Amino acid sequence: YQMTSSTMKWKHGETWYRIVGDIKNGKTPVVLAHGGPGAGHNYIIAIAHLIAQSGRAAVLYDQIGCGNSTHLQSKPAEFWTPELFMEELQLLVEHLGINNKYALLGQSWGGMLGMQFATHQPNGLQALVVCDSPASMDMWVSEANKLRQDLPTEVEATLKKHEAAGTTESPEYVAAVDVFYSRHLCRVPQPPDVVDSFTQLANDPTVYHTMNGPSEFYVIGSLKNWNILNDLKKINVPTLLVSGAYDEATPAMVSEIHRRIPGSVWELFPESSHMPHIEEPARFKRIVNSFLDAKLDSF
Repeated sequence: YQMTSSTMKWKHGETWYRIVGDIKNGKTPVVLAHGGPGAGHNYIIAIAHLIAQSGRAAVLYDQIGCGNSTHLQSKPAEFWTPELFMEELQLLVEHLGINNKYALLGQSWGGMLGMQFATHQPNGLQALVVCDSPASMDMWVSEANKLRQDLPTEVEATLKKHEAAGTTESPEYVAAVDVFYSRHLCRVPQPPDVVDSFTQLANDPTVYHTMNGPSEFYVIGSLKNWNILNDLKKINVPTLLVSGAYDEATPAMVSEIHRRIPGSVWELFPESSHMPHIEEPARFKRIVNSFLDAKLDSF
């Protein structure tokens, strides 16, 4: 299948995107929103290819502030809001000429963005896939603390020590974080695309540090009080929830979302943590593509 890359110019700079497959073949295309915030599209390239194999185009893009899009390191903290990224997403589907008919798949932060976007019932959105996402950061942090209690004692002690001292840049903290990540972020050796996302995040952590904090489970950024649980009932498109049994987005968290989004379907991946698309790709491809094929283009 074909691949074309370009950029969309808008008031804050340029947003880079790549279309995988033929966006004009009549099958509803899927826009893919990456996580982080600020992790870039690299680690979800696999999702684009799994979807494109079904004959449906997938659109990868780097959200403003990261990857191949314009970096904005001098912007104040209050610039980085979910609303900024919702505006970018709306402009992108308009730019691509698919704003009357598209589906949206978001992973982690991208799923948070996708859910918040979908609560506004945008015209043209036909289906939503939310992979490994919370709808409340309070719940995300409290669940992460439960997962942390199961870490080796010395690892949790190291995390606490550096968080209290404000020394989360230290190699010791980073090494302790990696222990958590190997259990709850990705349980298989990280493929190059995943490594690429982490590398570009390390090179410019502006968006991640501002909105999230120094690590996945130490959230002190602007998203700290983010909570859309009470708005989820407004989502009015077919919704698939995907998560892993060992996911940072724990089953307890996802069940709360499942309960609130009318008619949503939830698939729990038994061998996965935060990246079922990497950890159980064949099952991911089958579940996601059959959902999209069932919910889209049936007219």
